[in-house]
Amino acid sequence: MADNVQRRPNPAAAPLVTALSKSVQVKEKGQECAQELSSVNEVLKHEITEHLPLEQVEQALLQSEEVEIKVLECADDLSLVNQSLAEEIRARRKLERKLAESKSELADTQAELSDTQVQEKRARHLALHDFVTGLPNRTLLNDRLNTALALAKRHTWRLAVMFIDLDKFKSINDSHGHGVGDKVLKIVSERLQKSVRGADTVGRQGGDEFLYLMQEIKDEGGVEHAAAKIIENIAQPFEVDGLTLTIKPSIG
Repeated sequence: MADNVQRRPNPAAAPLVTALSKSVQVKEKGQECAQELSSVNEVLKHEITEHLPLEQVEQALLQSEEVEIKVLECADDLSLVNQSLAEEIRARRKLERKLAESKSELADTQAELSDTQVQEKRARHLALHDFVTGLPNRTLLNDRLNTALALAKRHTWRLAVMFIDLDKFKSINDSHGHGVGDKVLKIVSERLQKSVRGADTVGRQGGDEFLYLMQEIKDEGGVEHAAAKIIENIAQPFEVDGLTLTIKPSIG
């Protein structure tokens, strides 16, 4: 089936094809001139060696002049062909430069677009997540809580919301500085995320307050077990900047 496919002519190649076709015609005309000039030379050679009649010599010289005119025409035609080819080559190079510039501009545009998309994604993330811990912030927590309440009402699910704060966290900031306090918050957030189920949500309300949204619970016993697990994990000692610290959470 591939043999039946007709290829469309390339319009950009037409001038070059025309010039090359003209070059072939000039070549054929030159070959004709060479053959005629060879015949003339043969006649003159015979005249010299065999003393041909003067009429034949004059005819050979006339033919030689005609051949000379044709040769000059060939030279003119070849000059035009070369000029056409040179112009076509210049046009092709100009087109290639424009194409290269367009590709470069397209690459720059794609890079700018990609960078813009990354910045927009980062901006959306910062707008909905806590800067220190990376957890969902109050805005995202409220949105997820509203969605969870709507789903619980529709499907008659039960859910629980735990408010978690860190006892005596202020003393850590006062004694060791806010830099150490931020690192403590990061450690607590990591331990919280490891203590909860994947479908649930943990977020930071602000300060040393966190919120845990627990969905599709079966009974209160499951909630109490989850709270005890969170308290146990967070209360484990940890090191920050060479300090061994312990902090206990309260859950309500």
